[in-house]
Amino acid sequence: MKQYLVAIFAMSSMVGVGCSSAPATQEVSAVQDPERAQNTDKPLDIQGHRGARGLKPENTLPAFEAALDLQVDTLEFDLHLSKDDRLVVWHDPFVSAKKCVVPDGVDDLPDPAALRAKDARLRVRNLTADQLARYRCTQNPDPKRFPAQDASPTALAGDDYGIVTLERVFAFVERYAQSPQKTDGQRDNARRVRFNIETKRKPRQPANIGDGFDGERPGTFERAFVEAVEARGLQDRVTLQSFDHRSLWAARTIAPWLELAALEKKRRGPLAALADKGAAVWSPRHTLVTAKSVAEAHAAGLRVKPWTVNDAERMQALVDLGVDGIITDRPDLAGDL
Repeated sequence: MKQYLVAIFAMSSMVGVGCSSAPATQEVSAVQDPERAQNTDKPLDIQGHRGARGLKPENTLPAFEAALDLQVDTLEFDLHLSKDDRLVVWHDPFVSAKKCVVPDGVDDLPDPAALRAKDARLRVRNLTADQLARYRCTQNPDPKRFPAQDASPTALAGDDYGIVTLERVFAFVERYAQSPQKTDGQRDNARRVRFNIETKRKPRQPANIGDGFDGERPGTFERAFVEAVEARGLQDRVTLQSFDHRSLWAARTIAPWLELAALEKKRRGPLAALADKGAAVWSPRHTLVTAKSVAEAHAAGLRVKPWTVNDAERMQALVDLGVDGIITDRPDLAGDL
């Protein structure tokens, strides 16, 4: 299996990446073949969760740069819808003081430090994309869980820790692929890196997206996503994932080319039912993965890509069970898989 030295990542830190946690001698796997079939010797799909959340604040351009420096196979991240109907890359339905601050001298943004956690003024859907971009999301919400995370500038993204649009992420990856500050291997990887993008719909919290989704027909959210991918010509490099499977099936009605990944926190039923609906990937909580469940998924034609695995021994155990990918906050730990 191809592998690339994470020493490249350490070299990048000298020019701005600043992630001292990445050992210079570790390795990470190469890019996956988009046509990969299960039970082959193709490379394992290593996905950088929210970029590389264990190394840089989640879902920010520096986090994506850190993941690209490690030559992940796939960038995994989340989508919400802004007040002006733009797709923004963020996990939570609200801007939280645990993750974001208002920059010094800015007095026209709702301040998460001064408002209760779920104040409507802090809901992502109630803020424009331009407003969201002005927050500084450098806070580590869980230092014990992410002790290696830091918010220093990176070589290309610099100190840009705002909440960005999907379009900006696509543009950043394209810029990375052309940057003389990166190695030939890093640029080549960025030209074909995949995107695993999660819709943050929740059936019991429709206001989080707030586009009148009826559960069957694609809403503004799904339509904007399909348009963004098609505009960039990235149809063969994108997977859409969701815990709200209705969003997946609805999106597929207007984008039959779309690869779908069904996320699960607990088993909902036979995996063959997901494949029958159009899913190509079963993406469970990693504790749900057993030899039996992997065999069931593969028999149904589903690849298995569990989340979120941050321990090297657990990663290896999952590989031994036959998974097709690993979603991790620490892609720097996946070098020996």
